[in-house]
Amino acid sequence: MEILGIGPSELLFIIIIALIVLGPKDMQKAGKTVGRWLNSIVRSDGWKAFQQTSKEIRTLPTKLMREANMELAETEREMRKAIDTTPKPSASSQSRGLPRPQETENTIQPPSAKPTETDPDPNEKNS
Repeated sequence: MEILGIGPSELLFIIIIALIVLGPKDMQKAGKTVGRWLNSIVRSDGWKAFQQTSKEIRTLPTKLMREANMELAETEREMRKAIDTTPKPSASSQSRGLPRPQETENTIQPPSAKPTETDPDPNEKNS
């Protein structure tokens, strides 16, 4: 756990140095003073603005990616709409000069009845 970028071992080192420099009696007064000072900083409007700005900076890449994806989706929709609304060449202009296929070529024919013994086999050639 870090407090203002200071880890537990660094905090212990600072407390030991303060105890040596200030002594046990002044250490208590200094602790109260530092506590009040930190409390006033954390509750100040400047600290709240700092926290808000920090949060916005951390979420900025995600926000930019969402906006880019939204713009990309909008561009894709516009392109699809433009493609769908473009006039397509008519069928008559595509088949100019080509013979029109017969309708029977594309239809499914029912299977023919079984040939009887008197009917000639269609696969045999007449001699």
